[in-house]
Amino acid sequence: MRSLGYLNKYFIKYKWRFFLGILFTVVSNYFGSRMPVIVMDAVNGMKHELYASTLESSLILALKIGGVYMLFSLIKGFFLFLMRQTIIIMSRLIEYDLKNEVFAQYQRMGFAFYQRNRIGDLMNRISEDVSQVRSYLGPGIMYTINLVVMFALCIYQMVKISPMLTLYVLIPLPLMSFMIYKVSSKMNALSKNVQAEQSMMSTIVQESFSGIRLIKAYNRAEEMNDKFTLSAEGYHKKTMRLVVVNALFMPTIFFLIGLSTILAIYIGGKMTYTGELSIGGIVAFIFFVNNLTWPFASIGWVTSIIQRASASQERINEFLNQPAEIINPSLSAFNFQGKIEFKNVRYTYADSNITAIKDLSFTINKGETLAFVGKTGSGKSTILRLILRQVDPEVGEIYVDGAALNTINIDAFRDQSGIVPQEITLFSDSIANNISFGAHSEDITHERIVDMAKLAHVDHNIQEFPERYETLLGERGVNLSGGQKQRLSIARALVREPKLLLLDDCFSALDSETEEIILSNLKKVQKNRSTIIVSHRISSLRNADRIIVLDHGQLAEQGSHDELIALNGIYAEMYTAQLAESKEK
Repeated sequence: MRSLGYLNKYFIKYKWRFFLGILFTVVSNYFGSRMPVIVMDAVNGMKHELYASTLESSLILALKIGGVYMLFSLIKGFFLFLMRQTIIIMSRLIEYDLKNEVFAQYQRMGFAFYQRNRIGDLMNRISEDVSQVRSYLGPGIMYTINLVVMFALCIYQMVKISPMLTLYVLIPLPLMSFMIYKVSSKMNALSKNVQAEQSMMSTIVQESFSGIRLIKAYNRAEEMNDKFTLSAEGYHKKTMRLVVVNALFMPTIFFLIGLSTILAIYIGGKMTYTGELSIGGIVAFIFFVNNLTWPFASIGWVTSIIQRASASQERINEFLNQPAEIINPSLSAFNFQGKIEFKNVRYTYADSNITAIKDLSFTINKGETLAFVGKTGSGKSTILRLILRQVDPEVGEIYVDGAALNTINIDAFRDQSGIVPQEITLFSDSIANNISFGAHSEDITHERIVDMAKLAHVDHNIQEFPERYETLLGERGVNLSGGQKQRLSIARALVREPKLLLLDDCFSALDSETEEIILSNLKKVQKNRSTIIVSHRISSLRNADRIIVLDHGQLAEQGSHDELIALNGIYAEMYTAQLAESKEK
């Protein structure tokens, strides 16, 4: 239950709904606890009337008592409705808040967080785990309050009728409590196992759907099906263990409630002979025991809900309690002028312990185009992550316009930057909305979107679709080619008119002619924009003002294209190899 303490702030937020729910529960159960007393008075009264009055007067008495009983039933039902309207709606509101809080935390977390965690697991925690918590906040809380109130009011009425019989009837209840206590810890452990296995299933499904092209191409559908089946079997076995434990509650509780009923009839019957109890009192006790049947029968179910919720909230807390790696240190306005400087920067990936950048220093000035080239794994993409402060260097400093990057308003800096990442992300939306995603304003004109598509040399492809810019893209742009995806991503970056443009190997799926057209278009709208190009293809960056050659994260060579060719080093070797490769094609 300790993990569920995190939710106390939401109870405070919705305290008036919560208090009203408790009030309505008390009122509803008050009338419910009075109804057996009405039955007792009716039985005793009818017995007296049968001996002392006519049949007509007895009938009138029965109708009066029946009317009062019906009135109490209606009042009880009305407040029961209000109880559900307050507590259940409160649980839905908290579910809404909690999902937003979890999602906001996901948004705050940095690049390293998504390297450590599987997407399927993240999805499961914001959906299934939050749903389990909501069950505790709604039915779990409601039935617990109902049990406590109903128990207190019924016991009060039972003691007024016969303290001794009340004691006998309650004998089975401590045994019930002991059993619940013993089983709860077992249920908690099993619930954690079930939720963990469900996260694994979600991950397998998410990865299968995302990589369906690859699975089909390599004919690995059967292997993926076997992998999912294995996880599903594990989930089934763990769930069945939990079900077996949970199934022990209901039969046991109903047996103990039945035992209480038998005790009420047997001992109550004996007490009528001595005049300690009336026949109506026995009937009332049977009603009281039946009234307590569902509240006590719900203990097992509520306990299961609480244990599942506790396990789920513990999983949610693991993420909510994690501090964000990157925190915006300032909300002050920031106007990027175009200068970026690296001073002896080093960065090592924590998950793999690979040092991607080693003692790197360079400067890019306003309006310059700086390019990075190197073999795979030389640290090119890591530089862009460092510039946008998706990660922080472990050693060294990064300066933007003379100010340390970790001191400026990073949100404002990113707003003035545009990136075309190596891994293209497109949303299941229209082509126009995917391009306008990069815009600062939602009221961007269609003409502006078309202009940027033309600069990215993708407009002619879009015009071939029947719906043109209103064409809906499939999951991750599945209905586009690799080159079309890259050009849409370029248009998305250009539409925001960035002062800093970052191109991360975004021409890899393009032919040399298309690449040349786009680079020429970018040069036309360069203005005072600083541009950083990352690529392993010389053709993408040979017109850059300055080129830095990286080797295992270190600066190996730098200069213009002609200067590096004349140097006859790593760059010249790469250029010669790529030139020979293109001639062979």
